Amino acid sequence: MRATPSTPSSREPSVKLLPYGPRAVLVEFESLGEVMAAATTWRHAALPGVIDVVPAARTVLVTHDGSLATDVLREPTEAAPPRGDTVSIDVVYDGADLDDVAAATGMSVDDVVRLHSGAEYTVAFCGFMPGFAYLVGLPTELQLPRRPTPRTRVPSGAVAIAAEFAGIYPRESPGGWHLLGHTGAVLWDETREPSALLTPGTVVRFNDVGGLR
Repeated sequence: MRATPSTPSSREPSVKLLPYGPRAVLVEFESLGEVMAAATTWRHAALPGVIDVVPAARTVLVTHDGSLATDVLREPTEAAPPRGDTVSIDVVYDGADLDDVAAATGMSVDDVVRLHSGAEYTVAFCGFMPGFAYLVGLPTELQLPRRPTPRTRVPSGAVAIAAEFAGIYPRESPGGWHLLGHTGAVLWDETREPSALLTPGTVVRFNDVGGLR
């Protein structure tokens, strides 16, 4: 009788610790989910010596004052890290790509808006420009590759999607994401603390407040 190999109920994340100067460690993970769990857990745990925890797509940069026992970063993180604060953002769904997204997904424009605004998102990490947050939670039906030809100008406040992410452009810039609408929310303000409206771990909801459809 052939033995059936057991399947673990959960898999501990595989991490790699890389020195990043005398007072920082770059921790590599295999998935974005592991990054988010670790970054949120470490931030809420207030590890002794840690100054900042900065997540990216597959890494977390941990800066410290020199006293951090880095092996603590190898310990398993919480399966369900604490939820962050919730931010609601009003969106006018009048984006230049709304019709194209509807056609590509085989849905009506109203269905695209309903799906996008009905989902709950979490800030996975920030990058590209100050205040730009990569949000996970986009329904699979709306997950499309980036535009084949990026725009040279995307307006400030544009609400957009690309691949598995949703996001908002804090200021005018080039960009290749699909534009669904716009918001007047201020994503980056240097006089505010923190300057970014959307920080890693924040829960985000989009409120449909109209559009041209």
